[in-house]
Amino acid sequence: MLNAFSKIPEIKNEPIKSYAPKSPERRELRQTIEAMAAEDRELPLLIGGKEVRSDKKIDVRAPHKHSQKLGTLYQGGAKEIENAIVAAKAAKDEWGSASFDERAAVLLRAAELLAGRFRQRVNAATMLGQSKTPHQAEIDSACELIDFWRFNVAFARQILNDQPYSSPGMWNRVDYRPLDGFVLAVSPFNFTSIAGNLPTAPALMGNTVLWKPATTAALSAQYLMEVLTEAGLPPGVINLVHAPGRLIGEIAIKHPDLAGIHFTGSTGTFQHMWKTVGENIASYNCYPRLVGETGGKDFIFAHSSCDVEALATAALRGGFEYQGQKCSAASRIYVPASIWKEFAERFEAKVKEIKVGDVTDFSNFMGAVIDANAYSDIKGYIDYAKNNPGGKVWLGGNCDDAEGYFIDPTVVIAEDPKHKLMREEIFGPVVTIHKFEDNQFNEILRLCDSTSPYALTGAIFSRDIAVVRKAMHALRFAAGNFYINDKPTGAVVGQQPFGGSRASGTNDKAGSLVNIMRWTSPRSIKETFDPPRDWKYPYMAAE
Repeated sequence: MLNAFSKIPEIKNEPIKSYAPKSPERRELRQTIEAMAAEDRELPLLIGGKEVRSDKKIDVRAPHKHSQKLGTLYQGGAKEIENAIVAAKAAKDEWGSASFDERAAVLLRAAELLAGRFRQRVNAATMLGQSKTPHQAEIDSACELIDFWRFNVAFARQILNDQPYSSPGMWNRVDYRPLDGFVLAVSPFNFTSIAGNLPTAPALMGNTVLWKPATTAALSAQYLMEVLTEAGLPPGVINLVHAPGRLIGEIAIKHPDLAGIHFTGSTGTFQHMWKTVGENIASYNCYPRLVGETGGKDFIFAHSSCDVEALATAALRGGFEYQGQKCSAASRIYVPASIWKEFAERFEAKVKEIKVGDVTDFSNFMGAVIDANAYSDIKGYIDYAKNNPGGKVWLGGNCDDAEGYFIDPTVVIAEDPKHKLMREEIFGPVVTIHKFEDNQFNEILRLCDSTSPYALTGAIFSRDIAVVRKAMHALRFAAGNFYINDKPTGAVVGQQPFGGSRASGTNDKAGSLVNIMRWTSPRSIKETFDPPRDWKYPYMAAE
């Protein structure tokens, strides 16, 4: 028992390492990649702190090199899901009644481990398993996740410090309890940081968790569990379950003890989850919290007053970093006719310099898309642009899956502002541009707001403050994260809380106090120091 009001360590964003030639981090990362690439690692489930292996095995291979086997994944079934729920429930009382300092210390230790000796292991796993370049792995699996684990502790402490006013003669307090039941965390392949945040944010507030990571991110997920275990996470608090989504829906989502879902993934999947919860609402022991960040059709809107060089750079980085496999990736761009020629020349020159290939070659800007299904879907959009009116492929368009799932950075020009590729999420290295006449600025702003069902990220490029003000107003509900003269990607924990609304999710802002608040169930406590002994009120007395 610590008889003190503790003060958490000072929180700052983790510095990003450069991996420049001859730097120590570059040398260490290369050595770690070589060692990891030579392994055939077993990737079991982790339930109640114990490794669980099943009869169903799946080869985990590098997306950029089909011949490179990274590990063997053991996929669970109904029995393993049910056992994970049992383990989460068994760990709940002790973990939920532990002091906040005890729980916070686990995440702070995990952040320190990840910043230090685990940094290159998790980065290398993310590079090999998810085909990220060194920079993309560093800003994700190292820096952002370190920030999540540290800043979430600070946000949680803010919540605990929020206590009510007390009138004379009484003491009012709020007890921030865990939710009633277990939390299901379902994470995507594209961000190791999201995979680490989705189960640990609820756990910080005393909840126990069933965590289903994407199969295509199983390697990095295994390393994250190693970090958390070494940091002192008790058995059963987070249970790593590799299992088909169908079974997760049938068993975990319909379970009476489901207390919440923390999800990042496709809009369709989240809507199906929500529908399942709705259909089973009368069977739960509480109303489950549903927190989801889903798709995006993110935009860059340019005005004639913008810095064209900055616009071209933002369009390239926003659209093609990590092969466009970011829900925040710049997917549609609106460019006025008056700057089109200058923009086109600059943008084309930059795009043609991009190298695509194996991410272990540090000269490559892009790697492979994640798997065969993604490759097929993205190629289908490119083929549509090639074979249908209203748009044309301007740059790129080449696809090759012989050695890895490689797709060149592709740019489509859409004459129709409501072209299929201006409306639908592609989740790949495909950017669609609509050129408009300058006098159409207000009309195209309205189209930008209404063309897509999503509202995740967006950007305005202009050096005219009146134009920026107009765009901010017109596009106020078109993006949960809005950028002025910057690409619409790269939100930093503690600086730009991330999330959108409409079809993009519940906008519960990962990387902020808002998200952490969703994982607690407050209890108000009133203590009266000298309670009344006479039941009669003064107004009842005789005249």
